[in-house]
Amino acid sequence: IMRVDIGPLKGKILEVSGVINNSVILVTPRLASYCGFSMKIDPLGDAIVYASLQNCFALNVEDKVFKTVLNLRLYGNQMVEDELYQVAETCYYTDWAAREIICDRNYMEASERSRTFRGHVPKREGKMDQLLQNKGFKITKVVFFTPEERIMEVTEAQRAGYEIANTPTRLTLRSSKTAPETYIQQVKGVNMIVLKTSTVFEKKWQMTQIDAAAACPIQQGSISFTPYTIIWFLPKFIEPLISTNQPRLLEVFVGIDGHRLSPAEIAARGYAITVTDLHIIVHIPVGAVGGYFKDDQPFKTYTIEPMLELLWTEGTTLENTRYKVLFPITIPVPQIVDNTVAKERIFKVLLGPFGDDVALINITFPSGVLSAADCNVRGFNVQEHRSHNGSLKFLTLQVPFTDRLVLQMVFFILGMNIRTCFNSDLSPFISGSCDHANFYVLVKYGTHGAQFQTLLGKRTLSPDLAQQYNARENGTHFSVTVPFSAPDVVFEAVQGSSIRSRLDVTLRNPQTGRHVKDFALTCQFYSTLTECFPNGTITTVAVKVESVPSLNPGQLTLRDPNCGPRFSDDRFAYFVFTANSCGTKRKFLPNVMRYENEISLPNYLEKQDSQIICYYVVNTTYALTFHTRARRSQPYAEAAKGKLQIAMRLALDDTYSAFHQDEDYPLTKFLQEPLYFEVELMTLTNPHVSLELENCWATVDKDGTSQPRWNLIINGCVNPVDPHQVVFHSVWVDARVKYPSHHKRFEVRTFSFMKDQDTMSPQVLNIISICNSQCTIKNDISDCQHPSLPTHPTHRPKKNQSIKK
Repeated sequence: IMRVDIGPLKGKILEVSGVINNSVILVTPRLASYCGFSMKIDPLGDAIVYASLQNCFALNVEDKVFKTVLNLRLYGNQMVEDELYQVAETCYYTDWAAREIICDRNYMEASERSRTFRGHVPKREGKMDQLLQNKGFKITKVVFFTPEERIMEVTEAQRAGYEIANTPTRLTLRSSKTAPETYIQQVKGVNMIVLKTSTVFEKKWQMTQIDAAAACPIQQGSISFTPYTIIWFLPKFIEPLISTNQPRLLEVFVGIDGHRLSPAEIAARGYAITVTDLHIIVHIPVGAVGGYFKDDQPFKTYTIEPMLELLWTEGTTLENTRYKVLFPITIPVPQIVDNTVAKERIFKVLLGPFGDDVALINITFPSGVLSAADCNVRGFNVQEHRSHNGSLKFLTLQVPFTDRLVLQMVFFILGMNIRTCFNSDLSPFISGSCDHANFYVLVKYGTHGAQFQTLLGKRTLSPDLAQQYNARENGTHFSVTVPFSAPDVVFEAVQGSSIRSRLDVTLRNPQTGRHVKDFALTCQFYSTLTECFPNGTITTVAVKVESVPSLNPGQLTLRDPNCGPRFSDDRFAYFVFTANSCGTKRKFLPNVMRYENEISLPNYLEKQDSQIICYYVVNTTYALTFHTRARRSQPYAEAAKGKLQIAMRLALDDTYSAFHQDEDYPLTKFLQEPLYFEVELMTLTNPHVSLELENCWATVDKDGTSQPRWNLIINGCVNPVDPHQVVFHSVWVDARVKYPSHHKRFEVRTFSFMKDQDTMSPQVLNIISICNSQCTIKNDISDCQHPSLPTHPTHRPKKNQSIKK
């Protein structure tokens, strides 16, 4: 990130423009999130402009040098001319990680290294077009996962506010944090905005995808605070950005306003950073250097912008991810506000706001100390209030003028210095989150430590169960990870392709049996309950939900009562059937066949809740595409044409154990006598390569294009109009054949080409057999279906035939 400090503004308005190709473009709020700009202005009138190194206006030299030119305009007083400045900033950056992710105030950016497809993403400049044509690849679309797939053409995505650009070695994707294709996901109890994409590149016969993702925290769920300290929680490992189960944290840096702080500076400012199994926790004193106070009605606020920079690696790869988040934090500062109206003859005092973990213990008056309960008994109305989103707590205190604690003089005076003591004797606190497969529960012990029993569902968290659920404990917290299908999880409902599951957590006093804390976490988990396979097989899973506790899934059936589950237990029933069985009905729709069945058990499941529906497209041909990702740690081969050595032999018999030699030719064979051919791929030792015969034909001349000719094999299949069709023979491993896929064997019965159908005399002809072949990765053989082809020559039986190779 590039930073430009500007100030003081002296009450003027700052306008920022980018300069590119001698054009000046105003950076509007929408363009700022598209191009990678943000700005901060403090109460003193000092401004900071942040810009991504790869912003829209940057001059990039081989991903090492980045130069950005900005025009800064200050205006506001019509009596004075506008001030105009031009700033040119050059940054040098070579320490690129394989993936770089930036979370700024208004945008999120993911930059992926892409050496393989260098230069294949179209830039706005014309130079890239020629390079793109030379390479052959072009970007065709962007797939957004929201988490459902949504596909956009590149121009459509750019119009929607997504920046998709290339550098000499990287693919960059940038998005506003409020873009429609982003979504909120809880990660270890922290709410994060997630953007996940896959950019598709294509050229003839090839396709590949480059994945890019970003996840940025939001303040709700990330911040807690007391009157004296701000506590910022960031997940140690951010699941939407991790593809393996072996991440390893390498570096953690803390900074303010985009600048890293040294350990000495962190200590001098009173900051503290803690790395636990689940979180990176930053403690910042309220009022610390780097922040500022501001009087915002109805209360004062404190604002500071910390930065966290992480570097991690995954699995055994050497490629790293660098994650940087700039995180503005604004909290209300607790204070006392006098809302007394004399005519009402009641003192009214507002205290707060406070965090959720703050509790009022007592109030000290000149004549004594009263608890909150004592105050209410005495008639001092003490109440607790919540902000509209429930994150802040306020306290109100009302004291009548007539109470003896009030000094009655010419004016009524509440003769006390209100002091509040906040509860340090706190009960345990439970929080939780979910991802696509698990519940994550975090329990904070409170004042008295782990003096309680933990129940997950109806079972006590025993040592064995704790090990099963990967429980972690560090003296102040413990956490568990529970799969959504675990026995202690309750299924509340099945909705389409998702299951709504609930995990109940109870903290119980072991002596009294009283519940110390109850907590329930409910999440939607996407699951493929019904699968429709191309061969007509249908599988489906029925789930027992909480509302039918006496249901036995093993008694469920399909529409045909004879079709029960293939497998069942006390929670699930698994069915396997075909589209033309078990009472399945079909319905014709335009270009689609709809198959319907249902799972039923009288008095338990309503039909509409257990329908099984599959759609099969008819009269449509699909082009299926796939891609493979090369191993990052090993070199890989690009698909291309090449030459391989092929040999064709004539065997003595169908055992293919001995073959005719060159000196055996020409051979004399009777008509309809079988000839046994073998074609072999020579020298290659890759067992995954298969030799495929495309076309084989017979001619009377060594020139394969000569006439007459007769087609023996067409597109890998026998000639459908041949009265004596080719017979293919299987190939097995033996002393001579090491790789059967490198051999093809077939049998042809001898015939002759007729020039004069009335002539029946013997003749000697050169019958030449020719084959075109290709090599592919081994695949299943598809059915052979070809229309009748024109047949130029005809063949007639003759008494004998002399064959030359």
